[in-house]
Amino acid sequence: MKIKSNSRGSNDDLLLEMRNVHIDGFSDEQWHPIIKGVDLTLKRGEVLGLIGESGAGKSTLGKAAMGYAQPGCSIKSGSIVFDGLDLLAASESEKMAIWGSRIAYVAQSAAASFNPAHRLIDQTIEATIGHAEATVKEARVDAVELYSTLSLPDPGTIGERYPHQVSGGQLQRVMTAMAMSPRPDLIIFDEPTTALDVTTQVEVLLSMRSIVEHFNTAAIYITHDLAVVAQMADRIKVLRYGEEVEDAETKSMLSSPKEDYTKSLWSVRSLEKPEDPSDDIILDIKNIDAAYSRSVKVLKNVSIKVPRGRTVSIVGESGSGKSTAARVLTGLMPPVTGSITFNGETLPPSIKDRSKDQLRRIQMIYQMADTAMNPKQTVSEIIGRPLKFYHNISAVEEERRVIELLKMIELDETFLDRLPSELSGGQKQRICIARALAAEPEVIICDEVTSALDQIVQEGILTLLLKLQKELGVTYLFITHDIAVVKAISDEIVVMYQGEVIEQGLKSEVLQPPHPDYTQRLLASVPEMDATWLDRFVKTRTDIV
Repeated sequence: MKIKSNSRGSNDDLLLEMRNVHIDGFSDEQWHPIIKGVDLTLKRGEVLGLIGESGAGKSTLGKAAMGYAQPGCSIKSGSIVFDGLDLLAASESEKMAIWGSRIAYVAQSAAASFNPAHRLIDQTIEATIGHAEATVKEARVDAVELYSTLSLPDPGTIGERYPHQVSGGQLQRVMTAMAMSPRPDLIIFDEPTTALDVTTQVEVLLSMRSIVEHFNTAAIYITHDLAVVAQMADRIKVLRYGEEVEDAETKSMLSSPKEDYTKSLWSVRSLEKPEDPSDDIILDIKNIDAAYSRSVKVLKNVSIKVPRGRTVSIVGESGSGKSTAARVLTGLMPPVTGSITFNGETLPPSIKDRSKDQLRRIQMIYQMADTAMNPKQTVSEIIGRPLKFYHNISAVEEERRVIELLKMIELDETFLDRLPSELSGGQKQRICIARALAAEPEVIICDEVTSALDQIVQEGILTLLLKLQKELGVTYLFITHDIAVVKAISDEIVVMYQGEVIEQGLKSEVLQPPHPDYTQRLLASVPEMDATWLDRFVKTRTDIV
């Protein structure tokens, strides 16, 4: 049996047609509209970008293109026709026959999409075998070819690894291979590069675009990153509050968006903090080596100075050691050698040996607010816990202080009894900021705190952090892979690569050429709001590798 081709018609053939789609979601014991009468069409081989801020309905509409409503949602009316099949009238067995075979879905979190107990190649070919598209032998041979097309290292053997044995970017490409294995007519990419660093992201974008073009596959590309969608989409549809704002060819929309809301999206990345030099060092990291085992050293002679009341951003690709440095600073991972001096006092290497006051003064905000909060605790309990632990205050004082902290993060007391599931992504991250502030720290480590947020929400969080720094004098160590965020938040920048510090200095110095080779590659990999950027990047990449 030969793996099928998906070239069932010309590029002018209409593959997907969604008309006047209404989708409701259930919360607070009642139904609320999420998608409000949206139309969507897609031709074979065409890539449509779906953009908009959090809550716009992008993912809900993308999944509905499969005839699927996620738990808590219901497709109330409209029509969804895929290659002549009415998905709303189709039986579950009819939909199951095309899910994974003719329509594939690539999720945002590759790590959460794989079974850690099974080898990558067995998971890659599962849908192909399940839909009887090929024999196991044929599917495995084809999977290796897909790995090669996706520029995965050692394509002949990488499939024998388990998910934890490859990087995040590699796992995202394996997930794309899994989606492509049965040769679907349509792939829905749901924020597939959000959590990736810029150098990994550009490789994944090249791989995804190449494979979509190679197999004439239609795609819906859901993202909040405007520069990314500019590289992937033939056409862009902008959503807001579940309604279409506008729909146009990519180059036309980039050059002359018609609606004010679209224009506001295009301009949200204008935030840039003037640097403020200082010689007053609050945190001095000296000659740190760290290892997960004797044979795997992940930090190599790392030294970083952090000025009081300023923001030092640590940038670098996946595996550079950014998050490991944060674990060492917080005592979660004691270093092999080196020292950490805080306010002139040498900190014990391990968290278990640090005093409560030492723990209080260095706090951390994590990347994924969803997993950083107990889903069964209310906002009041989440923010109140560090108040009890560090300050031992009365219940009355605790409530007063929680309300005060909510006001600091620009929320109000109506949020006190809400659960995390009742909050937007930006609100969740604000609650995590309030929880860190409850300890009254001097240093806050921010680990990729805006990477999962759309650009409008990102700007709000960054503006809030800058305001709090000005009011409270708090120091930030900001870990990120987003160069636009670095420009917005930083006074100084540390560039890391393979566990080492490549360069460190004021923002103006580090971002000003000439650059070390790796810094040049990092900066050159940042997508621009130009539909031709990826093509130009490919032509010049030999100069920056």
